[in-house]
Amino acid sequence: MPVIKYPRVRDPLFYEWDRKAQKCGLRHTVYAVNGDQYTGEWLDNLKHGKGTQIWKSTGAIYSGDWKFGKRHGYGSYSILDPVTKEYKRVYTGWWENDRRCGRGLFFYPNGEHYEGEWSNGLRSGWGKMHYKDGSVYEGQWLTDQPNGMGVLRLPNGNRYEGGWKDGKKHGPGKFFYPDKGQLLEGMWVADIPKCGVLVDFGRNNAPAPTESPLPELMKPLLEPPNCLHLEKCSSHAPELLRDLMQHKGNGDNRGRDNSGICVKTK
Repeated sequence: MPVIKYPRVRDPLFYEWDRKAQKCGLRHTVYAVNGDQYTGEWLDNLKHGKGTQIWKSTGAIYSGDWKFGKRHGYGSYSILDPVTKEYKRVYTGWWENDRRCGRGLFFYPNGEHYEGEWSNGLRSGWGKMHYKDGSVYEGQWLTDQPNGMGVLRLPNGNRYEGGWKDGKKHGPGKFFYPDKGQLLEGMWVADIPKCGVLVDFGRNNAPAPTESPLPELMKPLLEPPNCLHLEKCSSHAPELLRDLMQHKGNGDNRGRDNSGICVKTK
């Protein structure tokens, strides 16, 4: 009796091709249609684990951790300098869902850099910012601006310690003038000191002290609720006080000595 043989049923070739294309585990460099290239680990056809990505359009490179196709974990991001053709580090630290999140170090194009905490790609938490003019702010941040308590140190040695809001001095604070031997303690609103007490502080050791100590006669007038208005201070205060008052705040919160020394303004 003849035996009928049926041909073996095989899946279409595109099923096999698709199965081979599914990337999982460590793979050699894979090139995307747009020219981007990735070398590293995969899971279910997504970048997952350790890997390095190079973007063709910008020349930028990221090397670090990935999770389901996004930068997640610890990694470093650098860009290619078009002149020197060398890579410049932009950010090294922690990532979450393709954004900076956690502690990290970020370098700005103008030479400034920030080291501290991030959230959703913005400076948030505790951090230290080095400005190009030599000023340094260390304290609390929220949505990319100083918010909360912090210390601003100026290149000349002066410093402000106190509250901040939306990148400006706000709330109770102290402004130390070690170069003059003065201390202003009071309340700030939007970078402007509204009311406070001006006293001598380390005047004997100051490199450029005022010509004479702050008269005791002026001190009661500088204390709340008898704080003088700026105009009154300018006309009745001694020469040393008027000299310090000329540095009235200008709203620039990038680290310059803009706190002013006016005791109360309208």
